Amino acid sequence: MAEMQEKHVGPNACARESSGCDRSGLTRREALMSGAAFAAALGMPTALATLSADSALASGTAPPNIVYIIADDLGWADVGFHGSDIATPNLDRLASTGVTFEEFYTQPMCTPTRAAFLTGRYPLRYGLQTGVIPSPGAYGLALDEVLLPQVMQAAGYRTALVGKWHLGHAKVEYWPKQRGFDSFYGALVGEIDHFKHASHGVKDWYRDNAPLEETGFDNSLFGDEAVRVVEGHDPSAPLFLYLAFTAPHTPFQAPVAYLERYRHIPDENRRAYAAMITVLDDGVGRLMAALEKRGMRDNTLVVFHSDNGGVTSALFAGDSKIGGGLPADNGPYRDGKGTLYEGGTRVAALANWPGKIKPGKVTGMVHVVDMFPTLSAIAGAAPDTQKPLDGMNLWPAISQGQPSPRTELAYNVDPLGGAVRRDNWKLVWKATLPPRLELFDLAADPSETKDLSADNDEQVRELQDWITQLADEMVPPLLLMDAARLTFYAPPVVADPATLFSLGD
Repeated sequence: MAEMQEKHVGPNACARESSGCDRSGLTRREALMSGAAFAAALGMPTALATLSADSALASGTAPPNIVYIIADDLGWADVGFHGSDIATPNLDRLASTGVTFEEFYTQPMCTPTRAAFLTGRYPLRYGLQTGVIPSPGAYGLALDEVLLPQVMQAAGYRTALVGKWHLGHAKVEYWPKQRGFDSFYGALVGEIDHFKHASHGVKDWYRDNAPLEETGFDNSLFGDEAVRVVEGHDPSAPLFLYLAFTAPHTPFQAPVAYLERYRHIPDENRRAYAAMITVLDDGVGRLMAALEKRGMRDNTLVVFHSDNGGVTSALFAGDSKIGGGLPADNGPYRDGKGTLYEGGTRVAALANWPGKIKPGKVTGMVHVVDMFPTLSAIAGAAPDTQKPLDGMNLWPAISQGQPSPRTELAYNVDPLGGAVRRDNWKLVWKATLPPRLELFDLAADPSETKDLSADNDEQVRELQDWITQLADEMVPPLLLMDAARLTFYAPPVVADPATLFSLGD
C-alpha cells in the first residue's frame, strides 16, 4: 500500500493518498484509453486515474471486488454477532471469519454518513452536517466533491449502487448515475413505504435515470438486484458494488413470511423490525452465494455497517407515524440516532476478505471517512481530490487486526453545537441556550454516565477550542439555508375565498 502522508487542517489530522504512480501497470480501461484521457472524459482531475506504485495491481495481482453494505438505522446490539436474538446468520458468518470493529463511528444521521463515506471528508466541510435532505429539499451533495465511485471508475472498476441514495434528488445532476455509478437501482429520497416504493404518496423507484414501476418488498428487491449485478458482471474488470438497504428504517414493515418467523415477539414494532433485519441478512446471504458461484468471493472485500445508531427518540424516527415503542437496541451505548452520544454514532461493523483479512477485532477509533482512502488504496487508486481528506488509510490495521492509528475524530459540528474525541476524552457541547458541556472518559465510561467536565478544565478548553476552529472552517448547513428558502421565499398559502360562504357573518 502507498504510505500515507499526513496533512493537517486545523487541529484535526487529515490523511490522503499521495504516492506517485507506475504507468507500466494499466487497468483494463486504461488499456483502451490513457488515464488522463479517461479522467478528462469524466471531467475529473487527471490524478484520479493514476495508480499507486505499491498497489495490488502493480504487484501483479488483480484488484479486488469491493462490496460495501450499509444498513439503515440498525441498532448496535441488533445483530447476532453482538448477542441479539434477531437472526443474522450471514452477517455473523462474515463477522466470525473476518474482523469486527470495536469502535466504528458514523455521523449521527443518514445523509451525513453517506456523504462522509463517499467523500472521505466530514460533512461540515460541504454543508451536509445538519439533519438529512428532506423530501422537499432542493439541495444535494456538492457537485465539486469527488466521490468514491468516480475514483473507482478511474481505477478501472465497474460501479453499481443498489438501494438508497439520499444525497440529492431535486436535480438530476445530484443523482447516482451522474456521480460515478455505472448503474443505479433503488430510491433517491430518505424514507419510502417499503411496499409502495413511495414518499408522501410520490413514487420514488428508479433504474438508472428512469422511473420504474415494480411490486415487492424493497429490501428483498435490493438483495435480488445485487445478485443480478454479480451474475451479469463482466469479470474483465473489478466490481465496486454499494448495497444500501432501507432496513430497518421506518415504517416498520416486512413480508408476512418474515413476520411469522418472529410471531413469538409480542411487540408489533419489534416484530417487524426484527423481520426487516432478517430480510437484509437473507439478501446478504444470497449475494455471498452469487459471488461464490461466479468464482469472485475469494477476491472480494466485503464491508458492512449501519449508517447511524438505532432510533431511540420519536424525533428522529422519520416521517412515518409510529404507534408504540421504538424497537432498536444500542446495547451499552447512550441514546441513539440523531444524537452525538455513542448510541447515535458507534455502530455495528465488520470487514471480510478471505485470505487477506485475519479473523479478529480491530480496536481503536475508525470513522466512516476512513473508508474512502482505505478503499482507494486497496483498489490501486491514488486520488487527488484537490481537497484535504479527513479519512486515513486503515488497511494495515484492518488486514492484520492491528489497533487503529487514529487518535481523534469529530463526531459533528454545526451551529447548534458539536462533539469531538481526542484519545479517550470526548466533549459534547450543546451551544444553544440553555448551553451544556459534558466531558466523558470513554475508556472508563463508554456508556457516558459520568460528566467529568467540572474537574477537567484544561481538557474542556482544549476540545472546545477544536470545535470552535472546526466551526470556523465549516460551510453553513444547507438544510437551514433551504428551510429559509421554503419559509421566506415560497408563495403565500391563502385560504380559498369560497370558504367564506360557509362561515356565516
